[in-house]
Amino acid sequence: MRFIPRETKFFDMFAEIANNVVEGAKVLSDLLHDYDYQQMPAAVQRIKEIETRGDDMTHKILVKLNQTFITPFDREDIHLLVSSFDDVLDFIFSASDRLLTYKITQPSPSAKILAGIILKQAEELGKAVALLKKDSHLLEHCVEVNRLENEADQVSRDAIGRLFDGDYDPITLIKLKELLEILEEASDKAEDVANVLETVALKSA
Repeated sequence: MRFIPRETKFFDMFAEIANNVVEGAKVLSDLLHDYDYQQMPAAVQRIKEIETRGDDMTHKILVKLNQTFITPFDREDIHLLVSSFDDVLDFIFSASDRLLTYKITQPSPSAKILAGIILKQAEELGKAVALLKKDSHLLEHCVEVNRLENEADQVSRDAIGRLFDGDYDPITLIKLKELLEILEEASDKAEDVANVLETVALKSA
């Protein structure tokens, strides 16, 4: 299976937006794995800059979409692809912002696991996007993103259950639960990107 591009610049732009999501996911994962609340403002600002850059990338792709007569694949799929990438980054930023806004000094250990899963998903999506013009191995990366989402869903459910079994005061419980839910939502959005890529691959087969 090969994709025959009409306007190859799109593929470079898809790669840029995918790499930007990987960068945002890595900052969040590093932050949670070596948690230091004092470093939080700088990390959140960094993720915000990455998220803003992602918004700019999304805008440029949509402008180009409106200016291009023959696109490499369906316009609707291009729009959905870049919008879904943008959603992933939005939730990555939301997670980091909650850490700061809610003054979470000790996040759940499962938050670290979820951030690591999101980073793996982002990396798999980057690999998939790099294969858009090449071959069907793209689908293998989509399957892995979906598998990771199932893993994240289980981690989130188990972690929330443990929160209610613990000795947290109600306010702390609400904060930690919301953080876990936002991280799980970021994983869901990564699966949405994989589903769009899979659709493009199957249409082009």
